[in-house]
Amino acid sequence: MTDSPDAYTKPTHYIDSDHPDVIAFAKRLVGDATDPAEKAKRLYYGVRDEVAYDPYRDFEREDSYSASGALHLRKAFCVGKAALMAAAARAVGVPARLGLADVRNHLATPQFLDMAGTDMFIYHGFTEVWVEGKWVKATPTFNLTLCEKFGVKPLDFDGRNDALFHPFDINNRKHMEYTAYRGQYADVPAQEIRDAFKSYYPKLYAHNQSRHQDDFGNEALASRQKAGV
Repeated sequence: MTDSPDAYTKPTHYIDSDHPDVIAFAKRLVGDATDPAEKAKRLYYGVRDEVAYDPYRDFEREDSYSASGALHLRKAFCVGKAALMAAAARAVGVPARLGLADVRNHLATPQFLDMAGTDMFIYHGFTEVWVEGKWVKATPTFNLTLCEKFGVKPLDFDGRNDALFHPFDINNRKHMEYTAYRGQYADVPAQEIRDAFKSYYPKLYAHNQSRHQDDFGNEALASRQKAGV
């Protein structure tokens, strides 16, 4: 891994910034913007809200990790969404890379926690974009609709300052806690993530392969209503 932005400008297998649909998506979102920070901001909101967060993706599938896969399905888990933002940024001339971290999620649904067996989520994906001579972190994971169902503040991004998960929700309950950073990547280390998930989340991994049509957003809303918050 290098900090040089030149290493994060070209398409890769999963961050497929040369895919015609990714290019069209990026150009539509950016519109007339020429400033890299403004480009990154517009891309962030497009990826955040036009692609729904779905932790029930089949982790064996290649399109669960790719930018074009997230775009075509219009749903993805955090790594797929981060890959899409990185690819879209590269497509419009903004160097970008994938960042990975471990986070403790205090507000996952009971159903998902049962499947995962823990509230520790490893290999959480976010995006880093090169803006004004520095790397800036952006986390387009939770779409606005999902945030509303969870009662979580939607995460905003101005293109210039890091946008990482809020530690508390709108009711001051613990939300997200970063416990470790795993580094930055020019492409998604998909096999490494698969191996880790299969070992760390065997029940969830098997469940997701069965193609269950779980709805994480409705789970979140039902859980919140049951808790009376």
